[in-house]
Amino acid sequence: MRLPALALALTAFSPAALASGTVSLKLDNDIFTGDGDGHYTNGLEAQWTFSPGKDHWTRDLSSALPLWSRGTLAAVSYHLGQQIYTPENTDAHDPVKDDRPYAGYLYGGVSLFQDAQQHKLRIADTLYIEAGIVGPAAGGKTVQNNFHHLIDSDRANGWHNQLHNEPTLTVGWNRAWWVQDTLGSLALEYGPNAGFALGNLHDYAETGMMVRIGKHLNDFHGIPAVAPGRSTRTLFTPSRANGWYVFTGITGRYMAHNLLLDGNTFENSPEVDRRPWVGDLVAGVAFSVSRWNLAFTSVWRTHEFEQQHRSDRFGSVILSTSL
Repeated sequence: MRLPALALALTAFSPAALASGTVSLKLDNDIFTGDGDGHYTNGLEAQWTFSPGKDHWTRDLSSALPLWSRGTLAAVSYHLGQQIYTPENTDAHDPVKDDRPYAGYLYGGVSLFQDAQQHKLRIADTLYIEAGIVGPAAGGKTVQNNFHHLIDSDRANGWHNQLHNEPTLTVGWNRAWWVQDTLGSLALEYGPNAGFALGNLHDYAETGMMVRIGKHLNDFHGIPAVAPGRSTRTLFTPSRANGWYVFTGITGRYMAHNLLLDGNTFENSPEVDRRPWVGDLVAGVAFSVSRWNLAFTSVWRTHEFEQQHRSDRFGSVILSTSL
């Protein structure tokens, strides 16, 4: 590693940068909806979200981006995670035809967040850069089969058919327009959102609509998201008055490329016929007590490839604490 890169890494994780903020652990799993192993079967991610100091390196990055500036940068998040994908039939040793291939994805990245307030309209931007690797180096086989051994469950027998090692780089952006209102004694936010991702892992454009209602919404600065989307900020403001909200929304996505379905870019590998149009219906609840926040999201997703027999359902849990 060159010295400038080493200095940048040390600055990003220096005591000054990590002095205060929110630590989050996110778990995605199909067991939350009773679907069992298959397709997107597990995801685990750790996040560190904080408000950057005036001399933080991300403010220099923001000043170099169109429509961003040093002063509008509201929060930064570092994330590190792993996702596991399998076919529905994990007993078979041979490749399972007409079902998604085995794949592990190990990744890390940084997200930038900015807000703009226009009377009762809050405009929230998210920009992220993520690097990772798909294939045996991601450790999907090791994590899944060792965990199944620990809980005395059947191992997945087809991991030797997984996608080959391939490094990935993704850049994504999302903007949400939140109209702020009230419904009786409750706070209400609703509005559309739009975004995209570019890279050799995913290429897609998406748009949707979200609604959330609850107590002390201003203490919660984002809502959960699920793969392939990148979560909005998990930063929240601790308060003596416990807060909560429920949310629901719909997202439509045009998926121009998905390495996890299309197979490896430069090597022959298992693949399926990807559907370009995919929709998500999400609903969930979040609440905070003192310095702790817990959120649960349930996801129903339309077919992602032509040979898929049924729609996918999975859940996501995020536990956060403010330091």
